[in-house]
Amino acid sequence: MNKLKPGVHLESFKLPLRRALQEAQRLAITGVQVDALGDLSPRNLSQTGRREFLHLLRAHSLELTALGCPLRSGLDRAEGQEARIDHVKKVLQLGFDLGPRVVIVPCAKLPEDPNDPLSARLREALLALGQHGDRTGTVLALQTGPDAGDTVRQFLSRFDTGGLAVNLSPGNLLLHGFDPRESARALPGKVVHVHASDARRSSLSRTAQEVPLGHGDIDWMQMLGVLEEIEYRGWLTISQETGDNRIADLTASVAFLRRLGV
Repeated sequence: MNKLKPGVHLESFKLPLRRALQEAQRLAITGVQVDALGDLSPRNLSQTGRREFLHLLRAHSLELTALGCPLRSGLDRAEGQEARIDHVKKVLQLGFDLGPRVVIVPCAKLPEDPNDPLSARLREALLALGQHGDRTGTVLALQTGPDAGDTVRQFLSRFDTGGLAVNLSPGNLLLHGFDPRESARALPGKVVHVHASDARRSSLSRTAQEVPLGHGDIDWMQMLGVLEEIEYRGWLTISQETGDNRIADLTASVAFLRRLGV
């Protein structure tokens, strides 16, 4: 089986930066994803600040798996679109400077009608960002979830750029009612980063919900097999957005991946 590299989404700890880095180091992992927000936004992180942050990572024996780029509005929205695209370009440059060269952005449900104005705006934005990635040696990875993998693959096939790819989030896919394994199989060559996330399906007595890794309906041994099928070799970054005891959950999640041989 291809050896994957375990990491953690630093924001999952819900702790200040330095304390979260200490916890990540304690878990004996080697990679962290951070979000380009606050002090780590490209606007606030000078060239000196970027060098200092890299030094801080090295001091904790860590490297970046990817940069997250949360957006207040989607790339299909007209209001503020020019500024939004400019911001993502700056985050891509930050991703190059800090090393991972992968930037993850949220992606709303893809419009079914190609003539929908939302579809045209999304295509224009992604084309501009993909071409920017081609020029700068970076990749914009769309977060999976609202659409099945084959839908995302067909959408991305319309772009003549290597700067667009996918961040595979099995838990997010399951929350939206899709089979994570089939979605991964539909995206060979497009997955540049993977979130180790888990969820439980909806039922008559409960709604779909995120749960700590290994406590949901995803068979992660089979999921790892699919990642091997599509020849994914990269980071498996634990990401958790809910829970009252994050440190305990993330510690258990790392132990779970270790038991699976990651």
